[in-house]
Amino acid sequence: MASILTNTSAFTALQNLRSINTNLVDIQNQISTGKKISNARDNAAIFSVSKTLESDVAGFKAISDSLNVGDATVAIGRQAAETVSDILTELKGNIVAAQEENVDRSKIQADIDAKVDQIQSIVSAASFNGLSLVQGTDDVNILASLQRDSSGNVTASDISISRRDLTTQAGSLGTGAGLTDLSSNITASSLTLSANAVRDDGAGTAADITVGDDADQDEFSFVIDGTTISFGVGELSDTGAAAASEIADAINAAQITGISVTANGDTLEFASTREFEDILVDGTNTGGNSSLTADVTLGERAEAFTLSNVTVNEGDGYQVSLGGGVVATYVAGANETIEDVADGLALAVDSFNDSDLTTQVVNDGTNFILKVDNAGADRTATIVANNDVNENAVVTGGLAGLDSIDVSSNESADSALKNIDVLLNSALDAAASFGSDQSRIALQDEFVTSLVDSLRTGIGALVDADLEAASARLQALQVQQQLGVQSLSIANQSPQSILSLFR
Repeated sequence: MASILTNTSAFTALQNLRSINTNLVDIQNQISTGKKISNARDNAAIFSVSKTLESDVAGFKAISDSLNVGDATVAIGRQAAETVSDILTELKGNIVAAQEENVDRSKIQADIDAKVDQIQSIVSAASFNGLSLVQGTDDVNILASLQRDSSGNVTASDISISRRDLTTQAGSLGTGAGLTDLSSNITASSLTLSANAVRDDGAGTAADITVGDDADQDEFSFVIDGTTISFGVGELSDTGAAAASEIADAINAAQITGISVTANGDTLEFASTREFEDILVDGTNTGGNSSLTADVTLGERAEAFTLSNVTVNEGDGYQVSLGGGVVATYVAGANETIEDVADGLALAVDSFNDSDLTTQVVNDGTNFILKVDNAGADRTATIVANNDVNENAVVTGGLAGLDSIDVSSNESADSALKNIDVLLNSALDAAASFGSDQSRIALQDEFVTSLVDSLRTGIGALVDADLEAASARLQALQVQQQLGVQSLSIANQSPQSILSLFR
């Protein structure tokens, strides 16, 4: 049935042309934008995923900036620690030179003081945007990554950078009812420091050797710290008392450092002022006519505080009181050990530059032992330890005691030589730690850069248009459009054929 009111062919041709035009617009949009999905209408699910990934890319760009700032901050801390290490090495050279008595120690001290001022200036200036890694003890967190779980929740992860305090700040114990006594970690909490302690068993008993009668009929030999004093047959008197006096005179005449002996009847009473060294007195006689007691050991003059090798927490405070106004305090920082505590206490005692006091730290294989020697009048020594749970203690600086280094006397120069290695190790540890942190940051930054590239590739795979395919598709649609227009034109001419029926 022919009709001039309803042209089915035209409807069909028009519908096809509209579809072609719609597809043509889509292809043209892809070519102009470069994306096959440019809005949620194109594909809501893919569009949502791509936008989420794009937000992650923006976040990782910010993380990269954070890592760059962190790297610059750590670099300044590392450079400061390395510079301080170099200056401390030079300062050690000054201290070594001061060991020689025939030098101008006042000039050496002036050079040391100048270097100490320079170190303090470097530490105070070593900050980036107001943040210093060589002052204080709190960790610094650098934003390092974002983590998105399967539920879409996002969490941030950090790289934690430990500050390495290189200040000369003295520590102070916390106060308040929250303090927990840690003195059970110390073997001896109260000792008497005697000026000339003489011990053979560590209990304060005299170190004696008794010489019997008929000494003139025997050969005697005494070996003390590598020095041998000997007597042949007939060189000593026949009685024990007289022989003991002759032996004492000979040993004293040998001038063995720190060793003296007194004859008390037939008994030889040995004394040692050696600071940190036990001395064996090996006495023998050949012939057997005179009796001679066994060998004796002269105990070191120093007294010892044994610190148990336990976990040390930040804020734990240790304090040694040695009389005469000497109260040495050490408050542990983060990640420190009992060895750090022992070294810190020794350095704190030495910082008083008391010529009568000398310290030494040794490791007996299990614990660390703080030894304190006293060359002056008897004094009482006590040590206390507390855990500052109220967190109001002042942590001891990593270079505490540096500003008290003194080489004006033999004793202080010896202490300075011992302590400079502890201070130098603190600076070297800081430099090594910061160097390791920089490597971590660099690796993380490289990973973030690679991750961003991967995310961008993934986003592109989801939303980017295939322009080669789009070009071919565009040409095909343009041909279809032309054919559709031609088809619609033919369909529109169909009603005109009805006119011929009325002619």
